Amino acid sequence: MRSFAEAAVQNFIARDEVTERVMAVVTAFEKVEQAKVTPTAHFGNDLGLDSLDTVELCMAIEEEFCIQIPDAEAEKIFSVEDAVNFVATHPQAK
Repeated sequence: MRSFAEAAVQNFIARDEVTERVMAVVTAFEKVEQAKVTPTAHFGNDLGLDSLDTVELCMAIEEEFCIQIPDAEAEKIFSVEDAVNFVATHPQAK
């Protein structure tokens, strides 16, 4: 018989893997200068992306991790770190 504690355990992706994959998605984005991509890079201030670019990037992250990012959450993602924080705590991320 399974305990409640076992049932509550989530299978989240390791944070290091999430960081690596998010950085790969950002680096692959055609408007981004690869050398500027860091774990703390801000999409607008550091990478020169506008709001439409950020939406496209969030869509690419959704595709990479097989998740949906609600609009209200996507509006809070301004950096690699923000994206990593969202994905690392998303229970359906693959």
